[in-house]
Amino acid sequence: MFLSVVLLWLCVCFIVLQLKSRRPKNFPPGPPILPLLGNTLQLSLENPLKDFERLRKSYGDVYSIFIGPKPAVIINGVKAIKEAMVTKARDFAGRPQDLFVNDVTKDKGVILADYGSSWREHRRFALMTLRNFGLGKNSMEDRIHEEIKYTVNTLEKSIGKTMSPQVMFHNAASNIICQVLFARRYEYDNALIKVIVRCFTENSRLANGPWAMLYDSFPLIRYLPLPFMKAFKNAETVENLVNEFVKEHKKTRVPGEPRDFVDCYLDELEKVGDDGSSFSEDRICLYALDLYFAGTDTTSNTLLTGFLYLMNYPHVQERCQQEIDRVLEGKDRVSFEDRHKMPYVQAVIHEIQRVANTVPLSVFHCTTKDTELMGYSIPKGTMIIENLTSVLITLNKKVRVWGTESQADLQSIQVVHRLGSGDSEIYLIKCPAIICIECPPSAKNASMVGVHNCYHHLMC
Repeated sequence: MFLSVVLLWLCVCFIVLQLKSRRPKNFPPGPPILPLLGNTLQLSLENPLKDFERLRKSYGDVYSIFIGPKPAVIINGVKAIKEAMVTKARDFAGRPQDLFVNDVTKDKGVILADYGSSWREHRRFALMTLRNFGLGKNSMEDRIHEEIKYTVNTLEKSIGKTMSPQVMFHNAASNIICQVLFARRYEYDNALIKVIVRCFTENSRLANGPWAMLYDSFPLIRYLPLPFMKAFKNAETVENLVNEFVKEHKKTRVPGEPRDFVDCYLDELEKVGDDGSSFSEDRICLYALDLYFAGTDTTSNTLLTGFLYLMNYPHVQERCQQEIDRVLEGKDRVSFEDRHKMPYVQAVIHEIQRVANTVPLSVFHCTTKDTELMGYSIPKGTMIIENLTSVLITLNKKVRVWGTESQADLQSIQVVHRLGSGDSEIYLIKCPAIICIECPPSAKNASMVGVHNCYHHLMC
């Protein structure tokens, strides 16, 4: 009798799980789904990109998989990604909330915050404050040039020795954003910056590794002493450090005379008071860390990629140097405004950004309402994963979008035409890294705070 009840209960559970794992009507197609496991066993937990490309060949540019019990739509190619992130930007502007990174950051940041009033309020504040502290201005450029001196000094001291360019670039990018957020910089051998860089490097590796996917797929394992618990300890360590910065700012700040981002946030807290605003004291620390990560990780990884490729292509490095020397004309440094006079350098940077592919699956989105994509019906709350690799290393039949190889195609970069003269010169550059997509104003909903900051770093 007892065995019969158990078998009946198992059958009912299996049927329920099977029904929950079925794709809705007109949902994007995909591989067969296992109850509870979804398609997890069909993906490489270390690097699912090859599996995504394999599934794309079978099911097209828009298909679905189940990460554990949760459905996700994978979008590939220029046409599908443009429709989702540009044409229907608001429909796809949400962020899934029940994920590893959300739990590590306690849902207090802005990059992974769900689309809504709080996200809009904090994003507006971040853009305004970062602009006030130099984003896109000469003051940011001055910080970058000043940090370059320390980077060059580090390289000179390392002649004949071994060194890690990854750590060096991370330290440099970290110092620039630290000056904006906390009005301070650190020597590269400072113990504090070493702790911060180590914690963020480890957490970035964990967030992009197999344990994060297992954490997202199987909620029951989240409280087990598995490797992903290291990320929570690292986050707590860095949070405690930043809390000390905030306490120090509270003691030394002059209201209305902000020195940095933290002072601006404290001023805003006093201004809004208890009027129901989303600004709160318990959010400031993780918000600052969110911006720190956005301003450090992609920039340092792109710089590292460029460093390695230019070492492998010395003739490209030499041509870049010749163009920079021509623009210098007696000046001690180039400026961001000089970029229009350096078409070859810009083309090399574009190609490096393409091949660096620092966030190949972007930051996950979710739908904010029931919508359609490429003729398929996508219910509200569905996780959306953009496979940016499908755009960065594929060839569109109508328009040359990118190079066909995953290696940097520095050989094919050449200036084809130069139109106009003087300050009005326009350069047409033949380079695999020039994408032919016109982004209308609506695309700003999907824009990242760190995009301009990253390009400023690369050009200076």
